[in-house]
Formats: sequence, structure tokens, C-alpha cells
Amino acid sequence: MLRAGFDSLLSLVLFLVFIGFAIAALVFAAMAREDAYRAAGKQTKKFWLILLGINLVMNLPFLPSLLFLQIAGLIAAIVFMVDVRPALAQVSGGGRGGRRGGGSSSDGPYGPYNGGR
Repeated sequence: MLRAGFDSLLSLVLFLVFIGFAIAALVFAAMAREDAYRAAGKQTKKFWLILLGINLVMNLPFLPSLLFLQIAGLIAAIVFMVDVRPALAQVSGGGRGGRRGGGSSSDGPYGPYNGGR
């Protein structure tokens, strides 16, 4: 009985991770500009939207569980998040935190903040 409860909990956690990652990758792919994909030398936006959309559909709970396709979709989402998304951010001028110019951590929106000195 305890094992059955653990198995169902593990299945729920895996489902939530797969579906959350699929949604996040699809949203990031949809938000990027089409020309950024070409400038980064990656597959087209349409390709990634179709691939990640199929991944999302394959993870829906009302479809029969085809673990092989779910894992393949997860791999596609991981490739997008660790390879394509950083390349798109670099080409689009974005980066970590969206900061440009690399100011100090004490900079405010209008310049350095020095505590009124």
C-alpha cells in the first residue's frame, strides 16, 4: 500500500515537471522573434513551436501515456532551453537579468546610488 502511494506520488510529480517544462519552453519559443532564430543560426520559430507544441500535447493526462514520446519531447524542451534560448537572448541583446552596460549593484534606474552622500 505504501509503495502504491509512493508510485502515484512519483507519477504526479513527474507529470507536473514534464508539463511545466513543456509549457515554459513553448512560451519562451513563442515570445522570441522569428529573425532572432535565423540570426542565431538555429531552426526556425515554426519548427520549435510545432515540436514543443507536440511535446505539450503528448504530456496531457487524457492521452495514453507513451513514455518514449514524452521523454523525446522532454529532451527537445531541454535542448531548446539550454541551447536555443541562450542563443536567442544573446542575439536579441538580452542577457542575464536584462542589464546592459554591466553597471554596479548599487546603480539605480538613473545612475549610481550612493546613499545621499
